[in-house]
Amino acid sequence: MTREIQEIRMSNDELPEGWQSCSLGDVVDYGKSQKAEPSEISAKSWILELEDIEKDTSRLLSRVTFAERKSKSTKNRFETGDVLYGKLRPYLNKILIADQPGYCTTEIIPLRGNVTLENRYLFYWLKHPAFLDYVTAVSHGLNMPRLGTEAGKAAPFILAPLAEQKRIADKLEAVLGRVDACRARLDRVPALLKRFRQSVLAAATSGGLTEEIDDPDQWESHQFGNMFLTARTGLDRRSAAQGDDRAHPYLKMNNMTSDGRMLLNGVTRVDASEEEAEKYSLEDGDFLFNTRNSVELVGKTCVFKSKGLEEPFLFNNNILRVRFKPDALPDYVNMWFCSPKGRDELEKLKSATTSVAAIYQSRLNELQLSLPPRHIQQEIVRRVEDLFAFADRIEAHLGVAQKTVDRLSPSVLAKAFRGELVPQDPADEPASSLLVRLRSQPLAKPAKAKRTKRK
Repeated sequence: MTREIQEIRMSNDELPEGWQSCSLGDVVDYGKSQKAEPSEISAKSWILELEDIEKDTSRLLSRVTFAERKSKSTKNRFETGDVLYGKLRPYLNKILIADQPGYCTTEIIPLRGNVTLENRYLFYWLKHPAFLDYVTAVSHGLNMPRLGTEAGKAAPFILAPLAEQKRIADKLEAVLGRVDACRARLDRVPALLKRFRQSVLAAATSGGLTEEIDDPDQWESHQFGNMFLTARTGLDRRSAAQGDDRAHPYLKMNNMTSDGRMLLNGVTRVDASEEEAEKYSLEDGDFLFNTRNSVELVGKTCVFKSKGLEEPFLFNNNILRVRFKPDALPDYVNMWFCSPKGRDELEKLKSATTSVAAIYQSRLNELQLSLPPRHIQQEIVRRVEDLFAFADRIEAHLGVAQKTVDRLSPSVLAKAFRGELVPQDPADEPASSLLVRLRSQPLAKPAKAKRTKRK
C-alpha cells in the first residue's frame, strides 16, 4: 500500500469513542452479486446502465425497461434499498440507492446493508472525499479505469455505531438536500441570463429599448447587400510553423462565439506575402460573418476590435469581412444578427448537408434589416452594452457561488464521518461489537434470481 493511500485512512485514535476504522470488505461483500441472463429478465423489469446516473449528484436521469433497452448482456440483480456503486471510472461518483428491484450492468456493484450497516450511511461514505481519493489511486485500466474486487474490499471504511449511522444519514439527507436545492437554483441562472440577453437584443432591434427617444418612422428597411462598401472572404492558408516570426495572427471561425463576441484565445499564425497581408488584413470595426461551419454554428458574427493588439490580423476564408457605409454601425448590425429575429432569418438561409452548413453571400445580400438613424444605433449599442455588463457581473457572482456550493458537499461529508455532524450517544452499541457480531454470521447474500417468463 502506497503512502498516499495509507494517509487516506483514519486511525482509531482520530475517531469518536465507539467508532471503528476498517475496510469496506469487513462490512459488505464487495464484488459478489447474483447474475441474470437476458432470458431470465421480464420485459417490464428495470434495466440500469451507468449512463442513467448523473455523476456526483446521484440523480436518476432515466428509468428504462428491458423491453425498451433490448439488452443482450449478463446483468447484476439488485433489490430495493441496495446501494448501487459504479465501479467503472469511479471518479465520476455514480452511486444510487435502488428504490425498486431491477437489473444493472456488471459495471455496477449492488451492495447491501446488514446488522452493522445502514444502507444510506454506506451510500454517503462511498461519496466521501477520502473514498474517492482511494478509488482514483487504485483503479486499474488506462482508458476504462475501474475499481477491482480486491481493491474494493481493501478500501477504507469508517464504521460508526448503527444508531448513530441512522442519525448521520438523516442529517446528511436534510443538509445535502438543501445543498442540492441551492445548486439546482443556481443551475437555472445561466438559462435565465441567456433569456435576458435575448430579450434585450429583441427590444434593442425592434425599437423597444429606446422608444422614449426614438421615432419608429425613422427606421428604414435595408437590404444587407446595399449596406456595405466592400465584402470579401479571407485567406485560405494552413497554420505556419510554430515560432515563425514572419507569420501573421490569423482569425478563424473558432475565434468567434455564437453570441457575437471575438475570442483571441488560441489564435494561430499563417505565412502571407506582403500583398496578401494588405489584402486580407482586418481593421478596427470590421464586421465578420462565419459563412461555413457546423449546422448549429454557421452564421456566427462579431466585430473586430484592434484595441490592445500590437500587429495586424488576417482572417480565414470561411469568414466574410464586411465594411459598411456610414449609416450602418457594425456593433448594431452585429446585435441584430445575434437577436432572435436575426437568428430566425439566418436559419432560413442555411444550405446544409448532414454535418456542414453554409450561408452563401448571394443569399445573405438579400436579407432585409431594419435600421434606425445612426445616432439611435449608437444609443442602442451603449444601452445594450450596459445591460450585458450587468449580466456579466451576475455571471461572475454565479461562478463564485457555484464553486462555494460545490465545496459544501465534500465539507459536510468530511464533517459527518469525523463524528461532528450529530452528537454521540454513549448508550449506542460500539462499532467494535457490531464487527464481532457480523463475523459470527455470514454477510448478506444477494437474493437468488427468480426465473420469469418474458412478456
